[in-house]
This record gives sequence, C-alpha cells and structure tokens, in this order.
Amino acid sequence: MATISRVRISLQLKISASYIAIILIVVLLMNTYPLLVSQDLVFRSKRTNLISSASALNAAVAGLEELTEENVSQALAAVESEGISRAIVTDPYGKVLYDTREAGNAAGHYVFYNELVEALRGNSAMYSVYKEGAFHSAAAQPVLHRNQIIGGVYVYEFDTRQASLLETLRNNLLSISIGVAVLVLAMSTVFSHQLTQRLDSLQAAIRGVREGAYNQRAILTGHDEFTQIAGEFNDLVDRLQKTESARRQFVSDASHELKTPLAAIRLLTDSILQNETMEGDTLREFVSDIGQEAERLSRITEDLLRLTRLDSGVAEIPSRIEAGPVLERVVRMLRPVAEEKGVDLLTNCSNAPAVIATEGELYQILYNLAENAIKYNRRGGYVLVRIEREEEVTVITVEDNGIGIPDEDQARVFERFYRVDKARSRAAGGTGLGLSIVSDTVSRRGGAIRAENGPEGGARFIVNLPCLEREEAEA
Repeated sequence: MATISRVRISLQLKISASYIAIILIVVLLMNTYPLLVSQDLVFRSKRTNLISSASALNAAVAGLEELTEENVSQALAAVESEGISRAIVTDPYGKVLYDTREAGNAAGHYVFYNELVEALRGNSAMYSVYKEGAFHSAAAQPVLHRNQIIGGVYVYEFDTRQASLLETLRNNLLSISIGVAVLVLAMSTVFSHQLTQRLDSLQAAIRGVREGAYNQRAILTGHDEFTQIAGEFNDLVDRLQKTESARRQFVSDASHELKTPLAAIRLLTDSILQNETMEGDTLREFVSDIGQEAERLSRITEDLLRLTRLDSGVAEIPSRIEAGPVLERVVRMLRPVAEEKGVDLLTNCSNAPAVIATEGELYQILYNLAENAIKYNRRGGYVLVRIEREEEVTVITVEDNGIGIPDEDQARVFERFYRVDKARSRAAGGTGLGLSIVSDTVSRRGGAIRAENGPEGGARFIVNLPCLEREEAEA
C-alpha cells in the first residue's frame, strides 16, 4: 500500500513539475521575447531619427568656413528640431557654440560627451538605452569643411512616451502570463486529479485481484489509454477467474476420483481385518477387488501426471512419425480387450501419411480413442479406426456403433472428469481424463478434434493433425 502511494505521489509530482516547468518557460518567453523585439524596433527607430536630425543640423552648418556662436545660431534658426530634446554644436575643441536647452544652457562651456568626443575625432557615434522608465538616445557627427574638422554636432532625445508604451506592454504581458499560469495550473490540477483517480481505480482493482477477489473489475469510462488498459485488465481477470474455477473444479474432481478407489480399498481391507473366519475364496475375491481398485488408482494418477506435464508446457520435440506402425501396436494392445467385450476392432490405414508429433503422443491419441470406443460399445458392435490424408492434414477417425453421445454432451466430453454416464464410466474403469489428454495433446501439436454421432448411431471422433509435405515425406 505504501509503495503504491509513493508511486502515485511520485507521478503527481512529476506531472505537476512538468506543468510548472512548461508554465515558467512560457511565462519567461512571453515576458522577454516580445519586449526584446519591441525594444529593438524602438532602438532602430531612434537610430534613424537621430541620425537624420544630426545630419540636418550638420548640413545647415557645413557650408561655414569657421563656426562661431553668431553664424551657427543664424544657420540653425530655420532648422526644425522636432522630437529632439537637445541639440549642441561645438567648435573643434569641444566649446559649445549652440545649445537648445534653455535651463542649464552650456553655451561658452566645454562639453566632452563620449559621442561628441568621438565626432571631433572624425567618427560618427550613436547610442540608445532604456533605463529608469525612458529611452535615452544620442548621436554625434563631425562638421567638415574642406575635409577639415571645424566642429561637432550632438543631438540628444529623452523619450518617455514610447517608454510608457513599452511599460504598458510589459504590464499587459505580465497580467496575461499570470492569467495563463493560473489557468494552466488549475487545468493541470484537475487533470492530475482525474488521472490519479483513474490510477486509483486500477490499483484498487489490482489489489482486489491480488487478494483473491477474481470478481473485481476496473470500471473506467472514456476512450483513452487508461480505458484500454482497464479493458485488458478485465479480460485478464476473466481468464484468471475461469482458470481458477477450472483449477478448483479439477482439484475437487481429482480428489473425488482418488477418494472413490481409496474408500473401496479401505472398506475391503477393513472387512478382511474384521472377519477372522473369512473363507479363502472370499478372501481372494476381496484381494482381487483391492488390486483392481489399486490399478484404477494407478491409472488416475498416471493420467493426472500426464495432464500436469501437458499443462506445464514441457513437451518433446516433434518429429516425422509414421502413423501405420503406431496404429498396429495400438491394435495389438487392445485386441484382447475388444475380444473380451465382443467388439470387432477394424482399421483402414493404407498409405497412412507421416505426422508431425512424437510417437508417444500419437500412440496416446489412438489408444485412448480406440479404448474409449471399445468400452462404451455394445456386444457384437465394431470399432473402426481410419487414418488418411486430406490436403495438408492427417485425419484420424475413430467411430463405433455403440451408445453414441447425446447432443448436449458433445461439447463437454473433452472436459476433465466429465462423464456422460458416470455410473457406467466407473463400471468400465474410466477415469474421465482420457479424452482431455487427447484434446490437450492434439491442440499442443496445432491440430483439432471434434466429437459427433454417426448417421447410423454410435460415436465418431475426428482428429486433424499437421502432416509433412508429400515431397518431404517421400525423401
């Protein structure tokens, strides 16, 4: 329980951490990339405007041989400096000859702004930064006359309007980011809760089955992968339930079958021990009955062991087996039993094909079907065993003219311990496992078996087994 809880919590944490990471990445991108792009656009606009303004001032004073306060003021009187916060013109030494600032006018003083110093060296310079809620931009150009530097032009802009727009964009993006983050977190919480609820349902069903409640089912709605897993789990539990029911029934039937001969043996031995004056013939009869019950017990045990080997999946490697010689050996073993029952044992296996199996398996199939047909036949009846090839399979047919099989029992005769007539089956010495062994053996080798009644009465068992190709069999 603790392990399952840790797994669930770990999954919740992973999901939550994933969503939080995604949210952080999205919020970071939303609050950086658009702002950086916007700032870059403003910087480009500032660069264009300031260079244009500086060029206009430069062009106005460029025709002068020498810059003085009077001629510079006259030259710039008609020049508009819209959008410019401050314009300065200096001589070659940095002395201010013209300054548009009214408060703190620097006319007659020396200024050494970095951009202006660079301009007096003969290079144009420009910068723009965003700080303290405003764009600070400046540009400077050298004033030339006959390729000689006679002064410098410096323009400066302090822009709060576009800075305000950028700040508004920043606040809007932040608000949108917070809204998206809250929405995604809420959705992730709901999704995570639904996910863990579905996992809890699956885990509860698994725990129930683990504790032996094979009627437990995982009930999930929807069309997602969890629903598919629940469906597969329910199918698996159905198979487990059937297997468990079959196992319990098998154990119950096996115990009952073993109990019957054991009880008979105990009853016979108790009778012998309690009767001290029992005659010799009666004693031999009792001992003979004990031997028969012991033989029956041995047959049941052997059949159970054979079924256990089949269920375990351990099987010998199949090979090419000629069916004719195996059938001859079966007939030799069962001929005395057939004669004792007054039943004719007939065969028809001319040119019988080779099958893919083991000799022991083929012998067990033929022996069990033929013995079963002899035991449940009538005196004066017959048993016919045919082996022939039909397309790519070997067909084994065992039919008789005995009592037959009721239609309602034909589908169940291959179940373990199932008997059509229980009293007659025990009287005939059957264990109720022979047909099950045949069916499991045939299925293991990729074949099929079915039971039916003949047109003139009696039972007919038809077995289809894979056989070798003709060229392969003749090689």
